[in-house]
Amino acid sequence: METTHTSQKLRSVYSMLKLTYGIVPIVAGLDKFTNLLANWEQYLNPALAEVLPFSPHTFMMMIGVVEIAAGVIVLLKPTVGGYVVMAWLSLIAFSLLASKEYLDVAVRDLVMAIGAYSFVKMANIMGAAKTGTVAARQVQLS
Repeated sequence: METTHTSQKLRSVYSMLKLTYGIVPIVAGLDKFTNLLANWEQYLNPALAEVLPFSPHTFMMMIGVVEIAAGVIVLLKPTVGGYVVMAWLSLIAFSLLASKEYLDVAVRDLVMAIGAYSFVKMANIMGAAKTGTVAARQVQLS
């Protein structure tokens, strides 16, 4: 009985993480076109902005497309999407760290990247449990 209860709790946490790491990138990506939540261009590393062959606004819209795609991938293929979101958040954080601006956002994005990595690990466990593999039987989470 405890295993079933634990399994239900894990499914609940997994579903919440899947929705979070799926929907938040989609919303942030869509906002790159409207700037309702933030003026995203301010977060662009000035050194990068100088070498772009197009405007920072165009670059942010391209970023928006990538973020929307990352969120959709999380919803369809959680393990792959989780790695994409993890890498994306890490790149953003490292760009902010390199610019020495918005360090609070950089730290937040690194924490979210760690969360995305943890989500991938949970997705692997949930996938193994669904298929009944040996790895799933060896994992005791209670």
